[in-house]
Amino acid sequence: MRRWWGVMVSAVLLGAALSGCGTPSGADGDLTDDWRPVAEARQFAPQAGECHVIAEPTSYLTSHQPVDCAKTHLVETFHIGAFTGALAARPIPPRVGSSAMRSAFAECDSRAKEFVGGDWRGARLSVQVAPTSPDGWAGGSRWFRCDIFELDAVGGVNGDNDRAIARAGSLRGVLKGSSPLVYRCMEEDEWGRLLPIACTEPHRFEFAGIWAAPDQSYADAQQDEDAVHAKCRTVIARYAKVPVDGMLRYRTGTTYRFPSAEAWARGDRGVRCWFWSGGRKLTRSIAGGGTKALPVN
Repeated sequence: MRRWWGVMVSAVLLGAALSGCGTPSGADGDLTDDWRPVAEARQFAPQAGECHVIAEPTSYLTSHQPVDCAKTHLVETFHIGAFTGALAARPIPPRVGSSAMRSAFAECDSRAKEFVGGDWRGARLSVQVAPTSPDGWAGGSRWFRCDIFELDAVGGVNGDNDRAIARAGSLRGVLKGSSPLVYRCMEEDEWGRLLPIACTEPHRFEFAGIWAAPDQSYADAQQDEDAVHAKCRTVIARYAKVPVDGMLRYRTGTTYRFPSAEAWARGDRGVRCWFWSGGRKLTRSIAGGGTKALPVN
């Protein structure tokens, strides 16, 4: 942990006109006018509101086995979007994690905030995009699936957590109440994981907010730790309502978590920031506490 702080239907017409044979009773001699037309082929498409036991962002028909969201599942589809323009004209679908998927991720991001009732980055949640399969794309499908899933505990090192954990129940509106998924006060265990704790219990960490990192490589984004801590101090200052000045570094310690490498590739640029007391235990939230909550030390 870093601190600073598709049928072809073929038909064979067997109509041999034999000399001296007449048309059977009740037939008009036309073997085709009474056939029903072949139904137009329909493309497979998932639906919003489906949940899945396969967490990978795959959209093959063979692996599409949705379950009731009230039952145990790993990911939930909350929105179906469509590739348009130049992206839709591509011969193959955009690759998962490629820059071509950024616009789809941005749409999923916005829809996810509406779906859960807040910024999902401030909770143990992540969002992914599952594009149409190559076969579906060749058949004319241009949809993409927006999935959301629950994460495990906040790990001890930056970007180590992108594993969907099993849950039962939809995530719709989950952030509108006092959800246990929301990051609040936390304490560190022996493996460096940040675990939730009531703010009235002794703790040294409190989630303060998020800042958006520049669109650059994952490695480059994490290179300047001092700059990351400085950005987080500003986030904490806004959260606690203290001045952003030369004394700020003496009021708060910081720890942060980058999105996982996989989430970064999908388009998540949100750096999560936590206040760190530096050692002393607090028994109240610093939210809006001002200089009384964060005195100069």
